Amino acid sequence: MAAQKDLWDAIVIGAGIQGSFTAYHLAKHSKRVLLLEQFFLPHSRGSSHGQSRIIRKAYPEDFYVRMMDECYQTWAQLEREAGTQLHRQTELLLLGMKENPELKTIQATLSRQGIEHECLSSADLKQRFPNIRFTGGEVGLLDKTGGVLYADKALRALQHVIRQLGGTVCDGEKVVEITPGLPVTVKTALRSYQANTLVITAGPWTNRVLRPLGIELPLQSFMVSLFISHTKTLRINVYYWREKVSGSYSVSQAFPCILSLGQAPHHIYGLPASEYPGLMKIGYHHGDSVDPEERDCPTTSSDIQDVQILCHFVREHMPGLQPEPDIMERCMYTNTPDKHFILDCHPKYGNIVIGAGFSGHGFKLAPVVGKILYELSMKLPPSYDLAPFRISRFSTLSKAHL
Repeated sequence: MAAQKDLWDAIVIGAGIQGSFTAYHLAKHSKRVLLLEQFFLPHSRGSSHGQSRIIRKAYPEDFYVRMMDECYQTWAQLEREAGTQLHRQTELLLLGMKENPELKTIQATLSRQGIEHECLSSADLKQRFPNIRFTGGEVGLLDKTGGVLYADKALRALQHVIRQLGGTVCDGEKVVEITPGLPVTVKTALRSYQANTLVITAGPWTNRVLRPLGIELPLQSFMVSLFISHTKTLRINVYYWREKVSGSYSVSQAFPCILSLGQAPHHIYGLPASEYPGLMKIGYHHGDSVDPEERDCPTTSSDIQDVQILCHFVREHMPGLQPEPDIMERCMYTNTPDKHFILDCHPKYGNIVIGAGFSGHGFKLAPVVGKILYELSMKLPPSYDLAPFRISRFSTLSKAHL
């Protein structure tokens, strides 16, 4: 147990994947780091739980593609350090109409960045993927780098390596007060700590931590209009659909991850059957705005609409799956208006660093996010252009929120 009077090089609040990778990079560079988590580990309250996530280089933005190069390297390094498999390459199949602007942009970005991919015609799709029904003249874009990250397993392995490197992980310690200064003082429900620098990666609880520090970020759900709620996050329901013939949509049969563009108002994604034998994971990149303390509240009309969209997609395009889901799990998104992350220092307190707004696509990028937050906390030159991630990009953020 950490001593009460110790002065840490850095304290990180929030032991999800972003905070854990931040602590990992700090510990790698021989910094005395304390990683604090309000819940007992492991838990399913935030955004980093669950058994799987898609990993890909298929992005419209060049800066994410460049970041993913290093992410793949660091995930592989963590696998070696942990001595366990955390990633499986499956490829990622993006589906959409030929004129879909997002699909065209992603293809252009992959070409520009020299990422291995393949464009598939409607005829190619029907030949290559007979267990997907193509009804509207869809074309495909195959990201050869795509695959599955074993999320729960990866987070446990990462926190184990942090401890091996000399870092300290304290769970079941909710932060109740932060006193800025040099050093910064962090008071939890159990004790007080001091550090030269503080990194806040509190996920859905970010604004609750930041508000007493005089700032409130535009973190909101992406269904409602901008800034309708600064305190609520997005509850996502993830569903698992049973194969009619076991193995037909499985990793072992080389079935890819899928990302459907334009079939619904928001993206539909799928991961091959692996974590639950005989069950394929299919989700909708949208959900219901909820308070993070009330994530287990009853099903809403939005939840019902979302599962109806997925049921229609499965009936139309995945004939080898049962038409109704077997299992439902929940996850929290914390979104920015532009869906890009916030990676920046507090505008008033230079030794308080903020990582937030990962908008449902941050898990795969956590190795580089953690590195950037480490660099910010240690006042090192950033490895990447941080213009897309600065707080200052939100020009409509009023002074009342700073």
